Amino acid sequence: MTERSTVRSVTYDLLRTLKLTTVFGNPGSTEQPFLQDFPEDFTYILALQEASVIAMADTFAQVTRRPALVNVHSSAGLGNAVGNLVAAYHGNTPLIITSGQQHRELVIGEPYLGNREATTLPKPWVKWSYEPARAEDVPDAFMRAYAEALQPPAGPVFLSIPMDDWKRPLSGSARVRTVSDRVAPDTERLRGFADRISTSRRPALVFGPEVDRSGGWDAAVALAEKLRASVYGAPLLDRASFPENHPHFGGPLGMSVKTISDRLAGHDLVVVIGAEVFRYYPYVPGDFLPEGTELLQITGDPGVAAAARVGDSLLGDPKTAIELLLDMVAEGSTRTAPEPMARPRELPKVPNSPLTPPEVYATLSRVRPPDAVIVNESTSTMAQQIEWLPTVGTGSFFATASGGIGWGTPAAVGVALGDRDRGVERPVVGLIGDGSFQYSVQAIWTAAQHSLPIVYVVMRNHEYSILKSFAVLEETPGVPGLDLPGLDIASVARGFGCRAVDVATTQDLEREFTAALTAGTTTVIVVPTRPQKAML
Repeated sequence: MTERSTVRSVTYDLLRTLKLTTVFGNPGSTEQPFLQDFPEDFTYILALQEASVIAMADTFAQVTRRPALVNVHSSAGLGNAVGNLVAAYHGNTPLIITSGQQHRELVIGEPYLGNREATTLPKPWVKWSYEPARAEDVPDAFMRAYAEALQPPAGPVFLSIPMDDWKRPLSGSARVRTVSDRVAPDTERLRGFADRISTSRRPALVFGPEVDRSGGWDAAVALAEKLRASVYGAPLLDRASFPENHPHFGGPLGMSVKTISDRLAGHDLVVVIGAEVFRYYPYVPGDFLPEGTELLQITGDPGVAAAARVGDSLLGDPKTAIELLLDMVAEGSTRTAPEPMARPRELPKVPNSPLTPPEVYATLSRVRPPDAVIVNESTSTMAQQIEWLPTVGTGSFFATASGGIGWGTPAAVGVALGDRDRGVERPVVGLIGDGSFQYSVQAIWTAAQHSLPIVYVVMRNHEYSILKSFAVLEETPGVPGLDLPGLDIASVARGFGCRAVDVATTQDLEREFTAALTAGTTTVIVVPTRPQKAML
């Protein structure tokens, strides 16, 4: 029997056709039959823990704009991966996640490394979960997984594959299909939305992550300018979809029901495109909308539309919808120009030791290359990042779409690998809190092994600062485990093969960051900072 007549060979040919030739993984024994004699035209990206595997594949797929293939180990490896799988699900990232199942002859007896109820474990954080009933169905399962992952709303899918399936004889080739990744909006309903927008006295636009993911950045700018509308960033953004230095940009919308409602006061119409209505946290009671304010929502996700607490929704690809709206809405030349976001950019007259987050961001604003991409998981300082380091280009800001941490460090690796795959050279800046850095610190080994141009700036405030802010808001004093003493982050980073330095002053930070841009490897810069009260 030749190699070309097995389930494995037919599947690999299918993966080539679908351009799924990069595999992110951490191998286990049940996965070795799939990985054996790994083809030379495929690339295997090894991460040292499965949470990192998922986050790397997540941003790789986002940057390359195509599905990514993941291979993790049985139920234990999949369990490690689930935390960052939540982020991929909420971020609508098309991932095909596979894991090995025990030999079919053994599964009935609950063997060691058997993946018990394999298709249940990743739920509800996958769109589709399947274990082929027959070995012969494996290629077709991959084809359906590809279609499920890519079709809107895009998202991760899961396949459990018994380890003995790969060597089974299989004649012929896999059936290859193409699928659409966009759904056009109902033009009649959209025209009704356009009429309401045109007659609005003071509209507000809220652009969410779906806009940038769909390639709608330029169209969003054109719509805001034609309407002369204020633009706000959607709550808890994982992708920025509008230039944060634009004069129409009014800043982030906020997070709680009360904060968002207060922020929208004075607008008679709010148009939310490509976002939930809204990502609320924490709970601060208030009205969902100010009195006299109406809301329209356009999203490509039926679940997001159904979950909205207020407003009228329309389903459709955000980029397509915005481009159509541009021809339907009337010019807003009679409207008063919106006020841009206030940027006080206040710094202490005397340098602090340790530095304050604004001092760190002010320094980075001087040395950040204009084409740099930012991955942010310094959760207590994101407001300062918008003030000092606004996102000004499409596909240049990434954050987790879930409420967990441990995504950002490996996500920076995925961004850099995605850039390399598509032939783009730009520095990647990981802004990471010292607590977040510990969750997936193994990811920097992968970065170092591939000599990726990543500069991690780890703000070392010796605590989970965001949680202390929540403790004040939620009136929950005395919570244990919020301090982080005794972490030598630079030494750990050097142990994983990175260039690493501790800095104490803005001059040190500026010098080391500039050096890192041409170091030819991954650099971890550790900056002691004062805790920052988060703006909630």
